[in-house]
Amino acid sequence: MIDAIDTPSPNFDDRELPVSILVLHYTGMQDAASAIARLSDAEAKVSCHYLVSEDGQVLRMVDEEKRAWHAGRSHWRGIRDVNSASIGIEIVNPGHEFGYRPFPEPQMAALIPLVSDIMIRRDISKSNVVGHSDIAPSRKQDPGELFDWARLAKLGLAIARPTKGLADPHWTDAGFLLALERFGYDVADGRAATVAFQRRFRPELIDGVIDGESRAILLSLLLDRERGIVR
Repeated sequence: MIDAIDTPSPNFDDRELPVSILVLHYTGMQDAASAIARLSDAEAKVSCHYLVSEDGQVLRMVDEEKRAWHAGRSHWRGIRDVNSASIGIEIVNPGHEFGYRPFPEPQMAALIPLVSDIMIRRDISKSNVVGHSDIAPSRKQDPGELFDWARLAKLGLAIARPTKGLADPHWTDAGFLLALERFGYDVADGRAATVAFQRRFRPELIDGVIDGESRAILLSLLLDRERGIVR
């Protein structure tokens, strides 16, 4: 188990599903103290299992066996009660509203073993290590385009962005959205789902336009799943 400082939040209840998802968030508040205060406030009705500060300190706010209230209205791979099926990690960062910035090295160095430990103990697949924007594309942007997903992927802790052998399948826009839904996204708002996909897998251009590169990346990801490269 990870060495963490217990900072209990009252905002939790009982799980109704086994844990199969790990959700990464940014706090989106001006500083760590404000985030911790909100996540500990019974009236706010939000919480997380762990919080990782910019200096690498890890706080445990809700026991993993309990259902923390971090995901809100969300969906991933057919699961609607993501809170029941997930562990949520809040990463201190002011977010897009308060001066979004890269995640510092001490923070990433603390996050990586935490993610690894949870994945091993809970048998969570790397395809189920997701951002808040992946599970709630119409509402959320976090952890955002500056988060170093590639670093996690190199360690086997997240899906890597495909870069080789990409081929545009020339799907229609409707076909792309069907494929995106098959991959796991809620596509009720197609543009929002496309933006979330690009933020995760093509962060250098997040425009919501379904183009050849977006189609090729998604096709490669789906083929990897079919081949059993990811589950």
